[in-house]
Amino acid sequence: DSLQTQIDGIEGVKRGIVPLMFRMIDSLEQFIDLDVPINLEERKERVERLRDVMANSNVTTSEQFRQVIEAYQIENAYGKKITSYQGTFDYQGTEVTVDFFNLGRTALMALSLDQKQAWIWDNDARAWEVLDDSYVSSVVYAVRMANALVPPDLLELPIKAAE
Repeated sequence: DSLQTQIDGIEGVKRGIVPLMFRMIDSLEQFIDLDVPINLEERKERVERLRDVMANSNVTTSEQFRQVIEAYQIENAYGKKITSYQGTFDYQGTEVTVDFFNLGRTALMALSLDQKQAWIWDNDARAWEVLDDSYVSSVVYAVRMANALVPPDLLELPIKAAE
């Protein structure tokens, strides 16, 4: 009887889970907009793919839920990884191609391809700031370390203290 009662209640659970998934996607999108812009385009595209999956009636509810949870797991991983990737950003009206370096969500930095200038993302101001020349060599090393070209080591980087 208990098993049959649970089976009969599945439709009610499905009706409740779909609105929950839409709220989860909305929350994920809001989080991305407020977060450090690590791989920003990729993350926004992931949210759009989730919206497409939710609109597709051929995708089962369980598959929709799996994809939403997977997106949350990917976002969680951004807080733990040390990565480097190449991209562009707009600095004072000029499109600059750089090597980005992120230390989890703690720091996002950009290094010019000629390795002569570096920037750091200020999430409070939502803008890039030029780093002092004394940090450029550390950012160069950080990018190399993230690309596994040099062994992991301690870095001297300008990290904001927690409030």
